[in-house]
Amino acid sequence: MVVPEGMAYAGLAGMPAQAGLYTVFAALVAYAIFGTSRQLVVVATSASAVMLAATVTALSPPDQSTYFVLVAVLVLIIGAIFVFAGILKLGFIANFISRPVMEGFIFGLAIFIVVKQLPKLLGIHAGTGNTFQQLTYLFNHLGQTNLLVLAVGGIGLILLFVLHRLSRRIPAGLAVLVLGIVVSAVFGLSSHGVAIVGKIPTGLPSFILPDIHPAYLWTLLPRWALLPSALGIALVIYSEGLGAANAFASKHDYEIKPNQELISYGVANLGSGLLGGLPAGGSLSQSSVNDSAGAKSAVSLLIAAALGLITIVALTPLFTTLPEAVLAAIIIFAVSHLMKWRQMRQFYNINRVEFWLGMVALLGVLILDVLQGLAIAVLFSLILVIYRSSRPYGSVLGQVPGEPGAYTDIRRHPETRSIPGLVIFRFNSPLYFANASLFHSRLNELISKSVPPARAVIVDMVTNDQLDITSIEMLEKLTVELERNHIEIMVTEVHQPAREMALRSGLAEHLDKVKVFPTVDAAVQDFLKRNPTEGTHSR
Repeated sequence: MVVPEGMAYAGLAGMPAQAGLYTVFAALVAYAIFGTSRQLVVVATSASAVMLAATVTALSPPDQSTYFVLVAVLVLIIGAIFVFAGILKLGFIANFISRPVMEGFIFGLAIFIVVKQLPKLLGIHAGTGNTFQQLTYLFNHLGQTNLLVLAVGGIGLILLFVLHRLSRRIPAGLAVLVLGIVVSAVFGLSSHGVAIVGKIPTGLPSFILPDIHPAYLWTLLPRWALLPSALGIALVIYSEGLGAANAFASKHDYEIKPNQELISYGVANLGSGLLGGLPAGGSLSQSSVNDSAGAKSAVSLLIAAALGLITIVALTPLFTTLPEAVLAAIIIFAVSHLMKWRQMRQFYNINRVEFWLGMVALLGVLILDVLQGLAIAVLFSLILVIYRSSRPYGSVLGQVPGEPGAYTDIRRHPETRSIPGLVIFRFNSPLYFANASLFHSRLNELISKSVPPARAVIVDMVTNDQLDITSIEMLEKLTVELERNHIEIMVTEVHQPAREMALRSGLAEHLDKVKVFPTVDAAVQDFLKRNPTEGTHSR
């Protein structure tokens, strides 16, 4: 799979076919040495290839050689980003994009890629504009379809799906690739209007530092034109690869080290960039084939890399007559597995909000472009995180009958007993600037509705490891208000970092009349000692 798909993805990226083969060799060796997954196959991916092409094309390189150099520079930047992220232990960063949003983005990307390949499958010129505009162009020019090209690509595509359904152990991509080469050579398809790959250089790849014209580089540096795109590509590569790696680790009962994964991706992309290859990441489809074939360790990657090297050195002349329609069929087949219809339907049934956020990311790719679609996916994920953390659930606690010292949410557990005159409140999220106002208003609402009137308030701070300036100011204001209304305030489960912040900010001076207890039960017992009649009226 890695050989035909590597060549196909090189075409997606606007690069010569050998670039995909160079990526195979560099990435497999690097990940086998530095990676932590035993089944993950790290090579060029469809998502990164398309995003790379979109980035470099948008810079309007003056010629093909400059395009190739910009690709190499971009891949090296991606590698450097991964290495620095690994050193800084930023492996958690992929968690900021929700699963439905990322799946929606990848689904849209798969549609984007398929539409890009359809002109090669039909033998007609491609249109311009967004995905919908390109589809409209194709429909309007279906009469120009080259039936021979369609037959070659269509038969190849059908065979890919049939062979895959028969057995996943069959290397469907390789089988169709070989068949395409043989048929093309025997019947001379190139002389009948079928586009072929053409000559691919033979020999060992060599390390080459990108040499870009200084004047052109100067136009890029002030705008940092490549950096945002490199960050976006790196995020997609890492999110997709880490998800696949975790799936196999769970299946085979071992652990993935996210920060080490960043380092391994960094080395893989640095090596690929120096060889003139493409961005490399974990491929779920190829990893699934690797796993189903019985791979138990990274040795499988080293063997695949060795076979890839043999292909580069001695077998590339065999690919000369390969029809481009066959490569298009291989790409369409590969990305079809990224269109997870059942999963999207499941998201819809489980959580409509997250499903529609995923659909926004999908439409962002199709209507705008790949990078803009990614930006929308990240933006909406962050908005979702901020919204949920700014609207956390607040629990009013009551005593659990028959369980001394145990307290739980009254609304969710009606059998619990509240203590008249005492409000026990716990915010089920860290207190910070986005939800400080909600905390204040929610607690005041509970106090105003308390029957009989509240004489004391217990604030459980168990979820707060730290406090920020906004939440400190809110607590100061709350303390003054409660004191003015002759309501006692008690605080429990105050963590040491929060205590230190209170001391540094001066909050401790405002809280000198506030009692601090290690547990909620300790505060309740203190209240009952001073108000012995209240405990007899609990309900």
